[in-house]
Amino acid sequence: MTSQHVLGVLVIAAFLAVPLIIGGLAARRSTATADDYFVQGRSMGSVAVFFTVTATWWSAFAFLGSNASFYLDGPLYWTALVWNVFFGVMFYWIGKRVWFHGKRGNYVTPRDFFVGLFGSQRLGTFIAIILLVFTLPHLQIQLTGGAYLMEVASDGAIPFWLGALLFYLVIIAYVWAGGVRAIAWTDVFYGVTIFLGLIAGGIFVVGEVGGMGTMFDRIEQVQPDHLVLGDGVWMTWVAMFLITPLGALMGPQMWTRMYATKSARIFDLMPFLVGLMAFAYIGSMLVGNSAVLLDPVIEEADQVLPAVLLEHAPLLLALLVIAAGAGAAMSTANSQVHAMAASYTVDFHERYVQRDLPERKRVWIGRWAILGFSALAYVMTLYVPGLLVTIGLVAFAGLAQVVVPTVGALFWRRASVVGATAGLVVGLVSLAVFTAVPAWAPGPFSEGGGGLLALLLNAAVFTAVSLCTKPRDERLLGLLRSRKHDFDREKWESEDTTDSGEPSGDPGLQGDHQ
Repeated sequence: MTSQHVLGVLVIAAFLAVPLIIGGLAARRSTATADDYFVQGRSMGSVAVFFTVTATWWSAFAFLGSNASFYLDGPLYWTALVWNVFFGVMFYWIGKRVWFHGKRGNYVTPRDFFVGLFGSQRLGTFIAIILLVFTLPHLQIQLTGGAYLMEVASDGAIPFWLGALLFYLVIIAYVWAGGVRAIAWTDVFYGVTIFLGLIAGGIFVVGEVGGMGTMFDRIEQVQPDHLVLGDGVWMTWVAMFLITPLGALMGPQMWTRMYATKSARIFDLMPFLVGLMAFAYIGSMLVGNSAVLLDPVIEEADQVLPAVLLEHAPLLLALLVIAAGAGAAMSTANSQVHAMAASYTVDFHERYVQRDLPERKRVWIGRWAILGFSALAYVMTLYVPGLLVTIGLVAFAGLAQVVVPTVGALFWRRASVVGATAGLVVGLVSLAVFTAVPAWAPGPFSEGGGGLLALLLNAAVFTAVSLCTKPRDERLLGLLRSRKHDFDREKWESEDTTDSGEPSGDPGLQGDHQ
């Protein structure tokens, strides 16, 4: 057994043990209630919120996919600097309002929000299904990325299937025990290692080619096209800027963080804080561009970061950065599988399988759902291959469709249930068509803009149909006006109860207003 085998296994074991320890400590603070297990009793502090949001936002898609994108496509991924700021702005603009409605209506899942603000059980369930369907492949990305890193770090001593299984088992262990509190605590550790890992890896690798200036000079000599945004790529740039942050924001794991936040003040800081974290992409740029010179024929682009580090960096540094990448994957996977389990428990099991579940039973149903969704993602990891960025963009494009009814519910009195439903159907069908046959997207949208066009069609249909159909019930609109009045005057710090007359756990007016 080589030194890499031994050291790689030891580093991986350490990074798997740390979240188990942190999760175990968090579990001691947990209570046996669904409110604590799913949204931490709506008491998550500012530090935990910042790190759990940013660590969840920074997934294997970002950690591994960013390096691969710089390696394959040159400057295309630089749009990430802007989309990080945009994500922070959206988390402030939309997230703060979702938090407020969640606090007033005692919402736990995204479905609760849409039932509460549209008064439609069917629309809420439809959106819950959309979120589950498109979050699952993104969960697959995390398991795939983590398994890749374990396999490479151990020099094959931990094969891909075993790496994914270990990844899966560790997540289950601490999320099972501590719920969202365990996730938030471990994400503080992950957030620090992700940021430092990318920066450290980039600084060292660029030093191997003589520094940043030398790197660009040499690329200009041997591959000048790599330094410019190619013809026909601008639409992909625009689509990535919009679809990636909107899709991530609409993921059920982000709704959990919006609901769990204790204070509204952290939302005001998120645009700045998330934008600051985006500077870690400088490390990805340095690795991806340096790899063009150091290793121009890497077969698996998603493995460019570990491949370059293991070849050119000291072994311990390489393994620590690779382990940070595994942390990026785990910090997103834990949140996704937890949010999916919450959705299954609250949105489906309690409504269609067992009504009026006692608190402890709700928590146990959530735990078994975590096991089931993780197992499904593991099977997909083994049998559904694909480039991380490619899978991620399709998943984000599907999740982004939900932003249309979200914005409509929050800001447009004329938004209707029929309009929201029609817009989502058109958007999802269009996305499926443009993903299967990109050439069918007209004009510039055929160059990577199919997801953006699907979103625009969704918005257009939603607007047109809402104008032609029955609006929401006037009593519901009156309730929302009252909430808006309180929100605008920042009457939230002392509000710990649901709205008078609004049923907790099944918010909004009863029945479907079609």
